[in-house]
Amino acid sequence: MLKKLIAVSLFTLSAFAMGGPSLVEVTKLVKGEVNPLQEFVGTLNFDKKSMLAAQNSGVVKSINFEIGDKIKKGKTLVQIDADVLNAQIKAVKANLKVARDEQKNSSKDYLRYKKLLESKSITQKEYDDALLKSNSSSGNVKALEANLKELQIQSSKKSIKAPFSGVIVEKNINLGEWVNAGTAIAKIVDTTKAEFIFNVPLNVANGLTIGDMYDVNVGGKNINSKLSAIIPSGDKLTRTFPVKLIADIKDIFVFDGQQTKVSLSKNAKKEALLLPRDSVIKRFGQNVVFSINDKMLAIMIPVQVIGYDGNKVAVSGQGLMAGMDIVVKGNERVFPNSPVKIINK
Repeated sequence: MLKKLIAVSLFTLSAFAMGGPSLVEVTKLVKGEVNPLQEFVGTLNFDKKSMLAAQNSGVVKSINFEIGDKIKKGKTLVQIDADVLNAQIKAVKANLKVARDEQKNSSKDYLRYKKLLESKSITQKEYDDALLKSNSSSGNVKALEANLKELQIQSSKKSIKAPFSGVIVEKNINLGEWVNAGTAIAKIVDTTKAEFIFNVPLNVANGLTIGDMYDVNVGGKNINSKLSAIIPSGDKLTRTFPVKLIADIKDIFVFDGQQTKVSLSKNAKKEALLLPRDSVIKRFGQNVVFSINDKMLAIMIPVQVIGYDGNKVAVSGQGLMAGMDIVVKGNERVFPNSPVKIINK
């Protein structure tokens, strides 16, 4: 039985290697109406950016970045001189150790005097003095602890750390320079998340739906982006309204303020050829569909997307005609002129 299964598996693999037919499902290319697409030019902005500033004054002791550096969250970017502050911390720690020893001894004395008072071996004044000394030493310890905590907070602010991972795009200080609290140190941006702003007329804004996905072209590369906001604050001169799309761009190198392009649907119907969205795939850097000819071969046809209607996409392309069989499932396994077998007919 095992030998038979192995033989069948080898036969199947051999048939695939020799160009055996790919199993596909097809759909008919039909006529319909869609909202046509219109191209708009917009601007890329990094969604997350921060201008870092000194929280404490002092001399810049070290700088651990340059413009263009990719840095991780928590990395120390700038160290401001803290020698005087560290000396104060050391002195307070020493005083705190002495104060805690005094507190321990005065507490023991107080408990001993309390027992002596109960047996009437000491006067009330001697007991009151012991209680006052114990309370005073406890208060001294608390004051020194608070002072130490304040100095340690100030010391931590001498180190300026990256609030999130990103890229340094501005550097505003030099080594040995004196900085005051609030002095701008550097600007960092998170280059993994971008927003795209486009100004569109009302008839386009009315045809958009929050959450829809669009390809935004940035420097010749298409980035799949989600429509996140239609902002109801128009430009009175151009009668346009800003819309915002967002995307995770990961390792794609882009610039803040870079020009972008997107095609958005108008709120106007146009006759077109319609297909399920899954019918259109990317091949060789372009949108294509696969039709099936009478010899059961897959024919690749480059198409242009001209609009959307729910889960349908409107396309145009040379040779497309209503009624054609178009691959809707299995097209990721199909290649030009490869044999196919239709399983939903």
